[in-house]
Amino acid sequence: MKLLLDTHALIWFAEGHARLSRGAQDALHDPSNEVFYSVASIWELAIKLSLGKLAMSVKLDDAFERLLERNGLLALPVLYGHAARVALLPLHHRDPFDRLLIAQAEIERMPLVSHDPAIDAYKVQRIW
Repeated sequence: MKLLLDTHALIWFAEGHARLSRGAQDALHDPSNEVFYSVASIWELAIKLSLGKLAMSVKLDDAFERLLERNGLLALPVLYGHAARVALLPLHHRDPFDRLLIAQAEIERMPLVSHDPAIDAYKVQRIW
């Protein structure tokens, strides 16, 4: 199965953080699953880091990208259809990055690994 990480799940996975639930950890470490992160999450991290709204133990540079690759994570680009789909989503969730991730998960038919219960209002499977 293909899985898409929410931005917070991406950070916690990359940093080996204990905040990932047992269910999320099991899904992410299951060798039969392909784990993706959205390029939109990298953009969100860059914005929050530059504004001082986020602190991470690793820098958002080539080393972070190599860390993701070493852990078998695959990049999911943001395509026109992903961005356009956001306009059709109901406003259950107002965060623009989360809405884009929801659109990507819908279109790509990937469960979204996220602790955010607001995602349950959409036609996306949430793993946590």
